[in-house]
Amino acid sequence: MEIVSILKKVKIPELILTHICLSCQLVSVKSEVCIVAESDKDWQEEQERVRFVIHEIKRKLKKIKGRASDLKDRVIDLRKNFWDDVTVNLDEVDDVIETQASLKQQAEFLSERERSHGQLSQQLKTLQRLQESPYFGRIDFQEEGESESESIYIGIASMMDQNDEDFLIYDWRAPISSMYYDYPPGEAQYETMDGAIRGEITLKRQFIIRNQEIKGMFDTGLTIGDHLLQAVLGNNANTKMKSIVATIQKEQNKIIRNEKSKLLVVQGVAGSGKTSAALQRVAYLLYKYREVLSAENMVLFSPNPLFNSYVATVLPELGEENMKQTTFHEYLVQRLGKQYSIESPFDQMEYYLTKSDEEQYEARLAGIQWKASLNHKQLIDNYVNDLEKKGIQFRNISFRGEKLISSAKIRDYFYSLDRTMSIPNRLEEVSKWLLEKIKVFEEKERKEDWVLEESQLLDKEDFLQVYKEMQDEDEYSDDPFFNYAREEQLLRKKVVSDKLKPLKRKVKRFFFLDVRKTYAKLFELEKYRVEEEPLWDEIATLTLEQLKSKSLTWEDATPYLYFQDKLLGFRENAAIQHVFIDEAQDYSPFQFAYFRQIYPNSRMTLLGDINQAIYAHALHSDTLLTSGVEEKQERITLQRSYRSTKPIVEFTKSFMPNGDEIEAFNRDGEKPKVYEVDDPYTRNQMLVNHLREWQKEYQTIAVICKTKEESLDVYNRLQSSLPVKLIDEETFTFHKGLVVLPAYLAKGIEFDAVVVFDGSNDQYETELEKNLFYTACTRAMHALTVYSLGPYNRFIEDIPTEYYQHYKVHSYYPKQ
Repeated sequence: MEIVSILKKVKIPELILTHICLSCQLVSVKSEVCIVAESDKDWQEEQERVRFVIHEIKRKLKKIKGRASDLKDRVIDLRKNFWDDVTVNLDEVDDVIETQASLKQQAEFLSERERSHGQLSQQLKTLQRLQESPYFGRIDFQEEGESESESIYIGIASMMDQNDEDFLIYDWRAPISSMYYDYPPGEAQYETMDGAIRGEITLKRQFIIRNQEIKGMFDTGLTIGDHLLQAVLGNNANTKMKSIVATIQKEQNKIIRNEKSKLLVVQGVAGSGKTSAALQRVAYLLYKYREVLSAENMVLFSPNPLFNSYVATVLPELGEENMKQTTFHEYLVQRLGKQYSIESPFDQMEYYLTKSDEEQYEARLAGIQWKASLNHKQLIDNYVNDLEKKGIQFRNISFRGEKLISSAKIRDYFYSLDRTMSIPNRLEEVSKWLLEKIKVFEEKERKEDWVLEESQLLDKEDFLQVYKEMQDEDEYSDDPFFNYAREEQLLRKKVVSDKLKPLKRKVKRFFFLDVRKTYAKLFELEKYRVEEEPLWDEIATLTLEQLKSKSLTWEDATPYLYFQDKLLGFRENAAIQHVFIDEAQDYSPFQFAYFRQIYPNSRMTLLGDINQAIYAHALHSDTLLTSGVEEKQERITLQRSYRSTKPIVEFTKSFMPNGDEIEAFNRDGEKPKVYEVDDPYTRNQMLVNHLREWQKEYQTIAVICKTKEESLDVYNRLQSSLPVKLIDEETFTFHKGLVVLPAYLAKGIEFDAVVVFDGSNDQYETELEKNLFYTACTRAMHALTVYSLGPYNRFIEDIPTEYYQHYKVHSYYPKQ
């Protein structure tokens, strides 16, 4: 086969070749990669092995399908005939015990069969994935002291031979497979339970296998050759993130296989693969600790619901169950949503970007930054310490509009308790005391006239329940008056008990404590006035107004919940062993400190990019990702960007601090285009034409705006001309095609082509707006265009002109 055909097959540009070795039929790329020609003996032998392995996969598939079908039939029969095989006899106590044992035995038998069927179904899914592409890598490893090397083929799952003696494929997560990612040919080692195994890698080979055929084969000294990444990254973007374990780089492998760090911090530039590495880290941990760890023991906090949809397929592709995915806003709504309306972080972002309330803007901005800080947390801690002595606000206990126990009495009882007890423990004692008081009141209240009236309105079921209770008491007699009196007594008891149930429930939940009024005192009392914050009075006034309206701004939600938990007791989640936080730069120091309170024993993996810090709390802040998490941490930095073409990376990194440290992956493409347009009509017409051209080539295209309002306006303009979808914070999935969205919702997602709708100086002025502009531009994989209504923003001025194409466009469309 001609060399040019081989190059086309693996999508390698001819320009990157340094020499061609025709005598050995190998193409050498950068003197580090050999592309094996199809006519070569090695290619033929490897293709034969692929066919053999696929034959074994098909044989196993047939065998397991038969077992699964048989097991499924048995499960169905067990469900249908469940009661036929259970001995039911309730006449005597011994018979009841025997019946319970029979039920338990049958249920366990069914459960075991269902579990076995589930395991077989999982094996079937794994084999079906292997059938298309059984493996992607090979290393030949000669262990110290051995005379021969062993060929180790690496794929997404392990598979044994017919006799279950030797591995045909090793799972990429197996300890021995780590050498594929960490070492070039030469000395290498891997860790086992018994220590390190040392030896030498004598061959490192990579494959592209599609539909059971080898499409490309490379012998390389690199960790993962650029040619393989070229083949993968050159494709169009997908609406779902893909798990590409074949392209894991050495630095990403450090993230994936990290087991020792309680806190792992990953600072990764845009497109560096940090999220993908984190999800594959989840798969690795579930594989390594499968006996003691499941997906239920992990949680991922992501930037928005759309992102959850975007990453939802990664773990299933690797044969693992999805872990719980949520946003921090969803968590706060779950905890506080019944009491307050809670602003979303995106609404706070809109407020900051649009300056919608000029009169309160500066005070709100100062409040956002103060309430994000650890100083505010310390202020709350000091206040709670004072509350141990005095100051907690309580509610009256009332029933049917009458006060049973006053807030003053509750306060006096609370502060009469031992002060060495914590506030939550004292509240527990108050709850018991109140329930006793209610119990005494309940017995007296049964004699009131309203109770008899209410008893006449009870349902038929209630009367039957009373009748049954009288039977159980064996209280029936021949005296009708006795029966009537006893019935009335039980009915009265039921009426009062039912009426008091909601009150008792509230007492058990500490509703007698007025958290809102107590929190408000923090902003009312002169003692807690923050002198170093010049706008404290305005901040306090705004906070009190929000509390009065039973709404919490985004900056107040975490401090309020923290304060509530300090009083009521933290709900520590012991079941969660690993917490993953994506876009960690968007969280405040206070929020990180709160995470540590609710997940005290969990390991944490934080992923972020300080260049994409776009929330107002980051203003004038040089804090990095982990302010508020005071513990030993390991930091891994990813500086190489794989998402975008080299011209796009050169464009975006040029206006960022330390941008010179960002490395662009060597994937060629067109330079970004910057259009300065002098009127909106011309810009809009150009945009439509531009998008129509892109639709012929690209599958995912995004018009990225600054705000929600701008996005809606652009969407309304485009929908009459193009098939377009609007993405907002309520969007949970997106599909291929053309979308319009604000930049802050595009976090973590990539598109084939991106248009920044208005990159003018009026739109992007501040440092945080620079980060927002950077975030928007770095979503593009293959093509980037920036329109500017008037002069472009000052950040583009920092970019060398050779990195982009600049056009000034004057109005040439007839205005309508």
